[in-house]
Amino acid sequence: IQTHHHFRTPRILLMGPPGSGKSHQAKLLSEKYKMTDVPDSLVLQAVEQRLSQVDCSSRGWVLHGFPYNLHQARNLWGLQHQPNRVFFLEVTDDVCLERTTQRRTDWVSGERYHTVTRPPQTAEVQSRLQAAPGDRAEVMMERLKRYRAESADLQSVFPGAFHIDAAQK
Repeated sequence: IQTHHHFRTPRILLMGPPGSGKSHQAKLLSEKYKMTDVPDSLVLQAVEQRLSQVDCSSRGWVLHGFPYNLHQARNLWGLQHQPNRVFFLEVTDDVCLERTTQRRTDWVSGERYHTVTRPPQTAEVQSRLQAAPGDRAEVMMERLKRYRAESADLQSVFPGAFHIDAAQK
């Protein structure tokens, strides 16, 4: 990422509702640009510590699934290692529900599948697939409701963010 002809280590924040594709896009970005993929589960307790580690400071990072609310967003923005690019992935609740309620994980490999758009290639893998309890429709609807209630506040902390239509399958 270049700004005014000066190279800056990329520090990317991907935000959006559950099922918007944050993890998928983070994986693609980290592989293509050799950045560190930092999922929310790794930063909830110690954001600044994680973002200060050598891999993040030297190669850059892509953070996704965090922050969840205004307080966390303001704390992230106040850190020494704040993001220099912020993207909001915009997707309707219907698309999020279709994506999340149909996703499954192979408990052996950890690989994610989708029963409609990305089914496993073998019956053996098919037999191992499990849905995460958090991907049930009623749980997802509550998570989407919480995200929608917080999203305007989150966007106010990052006014220069890019908004991307992430509904393509």
